[in-house]
Amino acid sequence: MLIKDNVTIGIEWRFGPDWPGQRCGAKTRRGTACQRPANKKNGRCRLHGGASTGAKTQEGRARISAANLRHGNFTKDKLEKQRKNAATGRKVRAEIKLIEASLIEQGVLDRNWRKDWLMP
Repeated sequence: MLIKDNVTIGIEWRFGPDWPGQRCGAKTRRGTACQRPANKKNGRCRLHGGASTGAKTQEGRARISAANLRHGNFTKDKLEKQRKNAATGRKVRAEIKLIEASLIEQGVLDRNWRKDWLMP
């Protein structure tokens, strides 16, 4: 329903059928032309303006990356450091396991030595 003073009550996009301004004209899902008023920049309404193509320069990409960085826990260098630390930990645990096996084989440690080390 169109009201005489649409703009004064805050409904500035409801222009009547006799409005002389430029229409969007994009093809809607119904197949008809969009009747919303066009933006001055690209001649389409805010719904049919098209998606952004994104930053093209390295500076623009760096700005977007910095804006989207929240805490840095999943940056490439931190993930690589975590992988390196995990690999080092696996190597250390494997070496400890070999030492334990050799001590058990030599009779220095009992096979069930961990039971004595349980904390209360």
